Amino acid sequence: MTDDQLFRGIVIAFVFLVFPIGLYHRIKAQSTGETLDRRQEGTFVLATLRPLGAATWFGLFAWMIEPRWMAWSSLSLPAWTRWAGVALLVVASLLMIWVFRSLGSNLTDTVVTRQKHTLVLHGPYRWIRHPLYTTVVLLSVAIALICANWFLILTGILTFVVLVIRTRTEERNLLARFGDGYQAYMDRTGRFLPRLG
Repeated sequence: MTDDQLFRGIVIAFVFLVFPIGLYHRIKAQSTGETLDRRQEGTFVLATLRPLGAATWFGLFAWMIEPRWMAWSSLSLPAWTRWAGVALLVVASLLMIWVFRSLGSNLTDTVVTRQKHTLVLHGPYRWIRHPLYTTVVLLSVAIALICANWFLILTGILTFVVLVIRTRTEERNLLARFGDGYQAYMDRTGRFLPRLG
């Protein structure tokens, strides 16, 4: 077995073992049947975020099926860098599971809160306001390193930029919903990384 086959196997295992956990939590959160108005995200986010996500998944699945299909965007990375991606993938996967478990039924794929939404202050939310977005970045970097592919790095970076833009609207909505409680939470936590000091 070559290194490429081993790394491909690791990514396939991740997709088939960890991705269903996220899918389960999303389906469970949507079981309320509540309709959420995604238009509140704004035209730019609506026009870019999901297409970027689709491009990332398309590139990843193409690489998983036949790495030669993504050879046009391959990078020459040393094996230790790709193994660092594997380690990061494990950490990011555990963080993702922790985030989903902490969010529970508050999980949405938009900036809109549910009617019974509560302010989550436990788990990773104790230190970071948007750990799910941090997880997306970590997973994107990990997978791009493992796959040694600049296209996956690029789509991951662009996705994060759009998420940063989206958090402004999301935090305005949360401030409107939770008022001073959310302001105090913002004052003591970091947006994507724990606040130092």
